[in-house]
Amino acid sequence: MVMSGLVSAFISWGHYIIAAFGYPGLFIVSIIGNASIILPLPTILFVIAFAEVHKDFWLVGLVSGLGAAIGELTGYYAGMGGRLLIEKNHKHLFDRTKKWVQKFGMFLVIIFFAATPLPADVIGIIAGIIRYDVKKFLLANFIGKAVKFTVLAYASVNAIDFILKMFVGS
Repeated sequence: MVMSGLVSAFISWGHYIIAAFGYPGLFIVSIIGNASIILPLPTILFVIAFAEVHKDFWLVGLVSGLGAAIGELTGYYAGMGGRLLIEKNHKHLFDRTKKWVQKFGMFLVIIFFAATPLPADVIGIIAGIIRYDVKKFLLANFIGKAVKFTVLAYASVNAIDFILKMFVGS
């Protein structure tokens, strides 16, 4: 119940901020929405709705991707601060992720998690624990989040036209 109240409050707040400030509002909502660790806040809904209204899917993807990447820094710094506690209590998760990192490289793993529905917070925490370069962490997150949000924005902008063409005709 508390979770739904928090999500509802975030949606109301985000709607107000974006309506009042436009692209800078989307940037701020993306930061806050991705700053929560493990708790998913529906930033994607704002990206889709904003793109549908403004039609510039490239700019929507880049602005929300940058904000989301900055928001992911909370997981990174949580990992730096809680290194011993996190390593001790979640060893199995870190062992599995360590194998991915060794196989593909941390930069690509961060991009993959940022661009997909996988828990980017976990990778951020791990990056903080191993003291991965924060600039590379931020860049990889930006690439992944920008790709994800640009694709979603593109789909939003083009979905109505696509659906009308499919079912109504040209």
